Amino acid sequence: MIFEPNTRCHVLLAALLLAASPATLSEETKTVIGPRNIDLYDGANALMAGDGEEGVRLTLRGLQLAQGPREEKIGHSNLCAGYLLINQPDEALPHCNWVLERDDTHWRTHNNRALVYMRLERFEEAQEDIRKGQELRPGSKNLKIVKGMYLDETQPVRTNIEVDDRRSAAEKPGDERPADVVD
Repeated sequence: MIFEPNTRCHVLLAALLLAASPATLSEETKTVIGPRNIDLYDGANALMAGDGEEGVRLTLRGLQLAQGPREEKIGHSNLCAGYLLINQPDEALPHCNWVLERDDTHWRTHNNRALVYMRLERFEEAQEDIRKGQELRPGSKNLKIVKGMYLDETQPVRTNIEVDDRRSAAEKPGDERPADVVD
């Protein structure tokens, strides 16, 4: 799962803060508008932009500052995707497993782990993660794409027709008729 801030929540929070009079806010109140863990947020944005190295670096740093199980799950899920993005499936797998050990209903991690398993050529496990992910999120476009990739790897389409475009030795250049046809 890629971490995205809840924009609607932030707008609502800003509106509530603007409506509050200074007298209602104590001196101890802190107002934070934006993502709570900026490294997780920036790491997710780097991953979405295709910069796997920076995404992994920032996400690892953000994971050290994670506040609670939700941010930890986001961090590990993004590391699963990030390590896969930089072609390190052996590093990705433990992060996928970490998330799914705690939340087996996290369909995006099933999707990502299926990709990891395919990269590792562990196709039966990939198929199981695709099945589980589709059970959890039946209409997922991402899971349909991953299933197509899985089928391409395990049941590739082979052409049944072979075109032989060689000319027979008896044909003359420019003669479009087969050599064995007689007028």
